[in-house]
Amino acid sequence: MLKPVAFLRVLTATVAMSPAPVLAQATAPAPVLNLELNALQPSEKGCRFTFVVNNGLGVELAKAAFEIALFDARGVVDRLTVLDFKELPVGKTKVSRFDLAGIDCAKVSRVLINHATECSGAGIEPAACMRQLKASTKTGVTFGL
Repeated sequence: MLKPVAFLRVLTATVAMSPAPVLAQATAPAPVLNLELNALQPSEKGCRFTFVVNNGLGVELAKAAFEIALFDARGVVDRLTVLDFKELPVGKTKVSRFDLAGIDCAKVSRVLINHATECSGAGIEPAACMRQLKASTKTGVTFGL
């Protein structure tokens, strides 16, 4: 049996080494770049893709651009194209629209983010745009990585 002083030392050491401080740090939100496919609408050129993007990376992006693959109704890749979202200020939500010529919105079954062709800004690592990317959709089209 431990003496009261020794017991307190063991208890103090156990509490000091407990994961509670680590858990407090883990609850802080992780940096994320949210990219939502919000709408697909027929346009004069073909199909208008509307995206809502929010830069939660903690640093301003001077430029963010992504190569996307568009799949047709049969699940076959129809086209690869680059979408340039330009600058993305920290914490700002931005709506971007892209008119893609010759695309029938009704035949788009999936939009795949292939890779980031540009991810630049002061203190930003080029791979961060893909590594911290969280894709979501408000449409019936599958959207993601």
